[in-house]
Amino acid sequence: MNPTALYESFSALEEQTALQEAYIRFYKAWFYEDRWLTYFNGLGTTIKVTVLALLLGVALGLVVATIRTAHDQQRPGRHNFFLGIVNFICKIYVTVIRGTPMMVQLMIMGFVIFKTSRNFTMVGALALGINSGAYVAEIIRGGLMSLDIGQSEAGRSLGLNYLDTMRFIVIPQAFKAILPSLGNEFIVLLKDTSLISVIGGKEIVYYAQAIITKTYEAMYPLYITALMYLIMVLIFSWLQGKLERRLRQSDRR
Repeated sequence: MNPTALYESFSALEEQTALQEAYIRFYKAWFYEDRWLTYFNGLGTTIKVTVLALLLGVALGLVVATIRTAHDQQRPGRHNFFLGIVNFICKIYVTVIRGTPMMVQLMIMGFVIFKTSRNFTMVGALALGINSGAYVAEIIRGGLMSLDIGQSEAGRSLGLNYLDTMRFIVIPQAFKAILPSLGNEFIVLLKDTSLISVIGGKEIVYYAQAIITKTYEAMYPLYITALMYLIMVLIFSWLQGKLERRLRQSDRR
């Protein structure tokens, strides 16, 4: 036989074998024993943890940002002592959370503070929410401080108290400015849910690791996990873009 033809036939056989082997590995990682359901169980937990952490983070961030903004915008010579103490506590919270790694915070929450708890998923959601709150606080505070002080004074001149002025006048205007930064923080929070597997949280990465221990093959479970996170991020980015465009259209009217 012609050596060239023989080489080509062996190459085609090797390619066919490689494709078959790749398919078998993918089949074991996704289809075998309905393992795709396992990934979606983890996906449901990931979305649940993200939503809970987001709600907690936004609530904490809004409170901290409001307190710090109120303290910074006090008139000279009219400083509130109680507000100063609360502001100092908020500054410590923001400094500590932003100055320490997310992984270390999760391990402290899971292995020290809540070491007797077995609901590691909720512990992870709590830790993520507390972490996100510090970053959201600075994002919101930056948006509030960027507005002209005349906006607040106009609300007070209409008879509104501080909270009503913030709720009806200042925050709606600041929201448009901080929306891109809040969206980026949400994306970071979504991806950080993969860290809760360190303390036993049962999200996508946790189940992917379980499949790896059964198949002794890491490539396809990790690729599938990465693809699921990528799809979620793309969907949220698309929704965020639509919201930003709608807000810009409302400004033109």
